[in-house]
Amino acid sequence: MNTFTTRIVLGLALIAALTGCAGYEFKNLAKSDIDMVADEFIDESRRLVQELTTKLYKRNPKELKKNPGMTIEMRLAQLRSQSGPLIFVELAGKQEVAALELVFDPGFKGDRVFALVVGLGGMLRYAYGYNSELFLFDSLNSDRLVASAHNVEVLLWRLKNSRRSDNSHFLITSEYRGVTDNLSFERLFGKLILLQEMMARIAGDASHRHVNKVVHTASSVFIPLPI
Repeated sequence: MNTFTTRIVLGLALIAALTGCAGYEFKNLAKSDIDMVADEFIDESRRLVQELTTKLYKRNPKELKKNPGMTIEMRLAQLRSQSGPLIFVELAGKQEVAALELVFDPGFKGDRVFALVVGLGGMLRYAYGYNSELFLFDSLNSDRLVASAHNVEVLLWRLKNSRRSDNSHFLITSEYRGVTDNLSFERLFGKLILLQEMMARIAGDASHRHVNKVVHTASSVFIPLPI
């Protein structure tokens, strides 16, 4: 066995040893510390969107009934079925901010909960470059992350303050019939905002770039995420 071959064998043995220790995975050899942190953030943001989906449907059962036979589990499966952008014929292919606007469109006859979670989930995916996990040669755009955090804040504000012509909310969240009786929505949205802002700071520090804050934008306006 020549020297080159010996080195390959020893290298493979070392990798095998690492992958067998403390649950270390082979793929983690191609990840930086920031990549692994980002992976956790991505997983948590998707988990929070799924939790939000369930809560919104339980709070707004009429939205689910707009599609006879549809269940919460089926909706969650639809969200998981697409690994990249979330595109559905039901929403006329509208994604991210455009899908979020449907929630507050008085003329929209479809499922507003589905429009919200498709818009929100798709926007968060885009903020991470549609990656479900990151590796050494992947990079994050901190401005996208900041913009997505801003849009989650806007979404929360509009859910609480936007009304139909009869003064009812487009979707019921924390408040029902004038009484604030469920603050779990505030906590969920707060966690999503915090995750995006923290990841923006980490990504900005990692690339030695200043993280630009969203300014001169009305608090009720969604902004497109930077390309």
